[in-house]
Amino acid sequence: MRYRRLSTSVLYRALFVLLLSPAGLNAQVTKIGPEKVVEVDQIFARWDSAETPGCVVGVSEGNDVVLSRAYGMADLELGVPNSVETVFEAGSVSKQFTAAAILLLAERGALSLDDDVRRYLPEVPDYGTPITIRHLIHHTSGLRDWGTVASIGGWPRTRRAHTNAHALDIISRQRSLNYEPGAAYSYTNSGYNMMAIIVERVSGKSLADFSKEEIFGPLGMTKTEWRDDFTRIVRDRAKAYRTGRDGFTILMPNEDVYGNGGLLTTVGDLLIWNENLESGRVGGPALVEAIHRRGKLNDGTTITYAGGLRYDEYLGYEEINHSGSTAGYQAFLTRYPEAELSVAVLCNATGTNPTSLARHTAAVFLTPREQPAVSSRARAAREEGPDPFEPSPTELEAYPAKYWSGEAEVEYEVTLSDRGLALQRRPGVTIMLRPVSPDTFRASNGWEIRFRRDDSGAVDALSIGASRVFDLLFERRASGLE
Repeated sequence: MRYRRLSTSVLYRALFVLLLSPAGLNAQVTKIGPEKVVEVDQIFARWDSAETPGCVVGVSEGNDVVLSRAYGMADLELGVPNSVETVFEAGSVSKQFTAAAILLLAERGALSLDDDVRRYLPEVPDYGTPITIRHLIHHTSGLRDWGTVASIGGWPRTRRAHTNAHALDIISRQRSLNYEPGAAYSYTNSGYNMMAIIVERVSGKSLADFSKEEIFGPLGMTKTEWRDDFTRIVRDRAKAYRTGRDGFTILMPNEDVYGNGGLLTTVGDLLIWNENLESGRVGGPALVEAIHRRGKLNDGTTITYAGGLRYDEYLGYEEINHSGSTAGYQAFLTRYPEAELSVAVLCNATGTNPTSLARHTAAVFLTPREQPAVSSRARAAREEGPDPFEPSPTELEAYPAKYWSGEAEVEYEVTLSDRGLALQRRPGVTIMLRPVSPDTFRASNGWEIRFRRDDSGAVDALSIGASRVFDLLFERRASGLE
């Protein structure tokens, strides 16, 4: 008998049918009634297409995974669909694993959370008041976010292959903090990159190796690893995409910084981890208690951030969660301890909003105790702003000059034209400035620009305030154009 040779495309289609069948490797868990499955499928309907990237959702009740579903494509170029075993990057959901590594070392007496970070990282400047490891864990250090500084310097993340060494170098150049350590809370990746380096310097192992030996391996998180080398081949990894008006473009995290993010994982492995945060199979009761301990400010105020975990409330239930976003990857991992319910959502495109997707999925399983609080943002958006401020042409002429920051290693030139005042950065970046009050401008990219004056009243500097950098100083070099 002669056999006809099948085309490659036919073979691929046959393979995908196998993978998507209950007997295949992509067998989707549905230990719940069909009506709930339909509800969840409707939540993800927008991303359930062979023409879009998508998401994977996992739900566990107690220790039992009751739902695991995959939607959309892992690779649009090759036509590979997402599966329940697809590996995504978890963004800042990763932070709880860095915190866990630090807490395990503290539990063993290898370090103390109240140690001055300069004991392990002498590269960090002495700001007069010690920054402790505990400050790093709870985002109360006052440290500027290194990625925001890099962006101000013209090298935003995904544009340069940053490493933890780069992050520490940027941190070491900062001459001031956003605020005194412990005085306030402000989210910054810097502390978690520093913690990754501390793990290595204390344990003698990279955070990647330490996590594999002490956390991932013992828990059976077989598909979880750190992206410490973005060029390494990772089996079953989804590509990440930017969602735009004209479709999708690739947006991968081509960088080796990790600890702040960079965890490669699956929804199944994340549900295993959430179970450990209840049982303490790794770390025991001491780790469970320590990672859930919320931070406190100097004035005694308890904040909502714990060890890479946020405390919130949804439908009347206490919610312990963290979101994540790196390049095109989006993630949300949440847990409702009273209901013994966990939900993990991993997506590979911007615009997917895994927080909303996960909470809507949780609502399928929870009996609401109350409706979610209405956000005040819409109300605030309706409030009238201050009267427009219009400086005179003579006043505007005081600002044009070149300004340099050694902390960001970049020069900006302030120029004045018939379009108005602008910041310019080589080789071709122009950021328009809108006046809001004397010496204060709002940049078109959202920055706040404040010009500083010396004792004589002459403009001698400017500062840039961004989302995670409050006051980055630029010194005036020369006025006017050359």
